[in-house]
Amino acid sequence: MKQSINMLDRQIEIKISKAAEKQLAQRSEPLCLEMELYFSCMIRKRVLVREVISSDFSSVVSDKLHIGFRPVMTKACGVTETDESGKPPLTDFSIKKPESYIPHWLTLDYKKGEWRSEFGYLEDFASE
Repeated sequence: MKQSINMLDRQIEIKISKAAEKQLAQRSEPLCLEMELYFSCMIRKRVLVREVISSDFSSVVSDKLHIGFRPVMTKACGVTETDESGKPPLTDFSIKKPESYIPHWLTLDYKKGEWRSEFGYLEDFASE
């Protein structure tokens, strides 16, 4: 299934596989996907499956799927400062024009008992 939603005046095309559609239909609570754009010494992007969206920027795709976008950064750019998990501590990253960083597309799949999702910025990805 393909559909498009609006977040901060940016259209996000969402592609949901048949396997993911089937799993979503069986849920009693919505699946929450948080698209995290991580600014540090390098930029990383990942999608986190959450019980609730912890981002200020979120949209309801359906009663079974909610998505959010969260820019974050490390508190320091170094390998020596870590939290109890051994990872650098994160903080929300306030950006002046968040709409400029909202992804163009998001995919959702369900394989081998796990949700798989990714997002990106190539506008022509969805037409492939």
